[in-house]
Amino acid sequence: MIQTLRNFFTSPKYSLIWRILALVFVIGLSIYIYSIRNDAQKLIFLGYPGIFLLSFLAYATVILPAPGLAIIFTMGGVLGRPLIVAIIASLGATIGEMIGYLAGFTGGVTAENNPTYQKIRRWMERYGIFTIVVLAAIPNPFFDVAGIAAGALKISTKKFIFWCWVGQIIKMLIFAYGGSGLLKNFL
Repeated sequence: MIQTLRNFFTSPKYSLIWRILALVFVIGLSIYIYSIRNDAQKLIFLGYPGIFLLSFLAYATVILPAPGLAIIFTMGGVLGRPLIVAIIASLGATIGEMIGYLAGFTGGVTAENNPTYQKIRRWMERYGIFTIVVLAAIPNPFFDVAGIAAGALKISTKKFIFWCWVGQIIKMLIFAYGGSGLLKNFL
């Protein structure tokens, strides 16, 4: 029974079906998250779980903008525990970034004609995981493209998750501590 299930999920015969389903999921999730972006701040009342959820939602969109760093900045000051805020936010953001990776893994060809994609893909081929860390650590709209490139290049999922998290924790620490430092003077 287990072998039959394994064959079903790994069979080249069903590979196209899984890729199409994953791509539809990625597009649908991105559109949904983009559509609720203005209501995202209402989830802050959830505290730390809310930070995780908001980070996931903000980083799960592929290309479409969603609030994220402003909330981490604010919550670093409001909750008074910027280290915990940064760790939780980085975990949510890393899991959210898997959507871009999945999009690339299932069909990165959709971005192949994009010059930004080509440039980031060359960086990935040349510098590998260093590209993931740097692009995840700095606020920029290109990390979705990096995730797509990493997926298309079939970079190990474990490597992508770990190095994406390293970059995300650096970024979240800066924003959470920045918010904590600035906002404590006003609160």
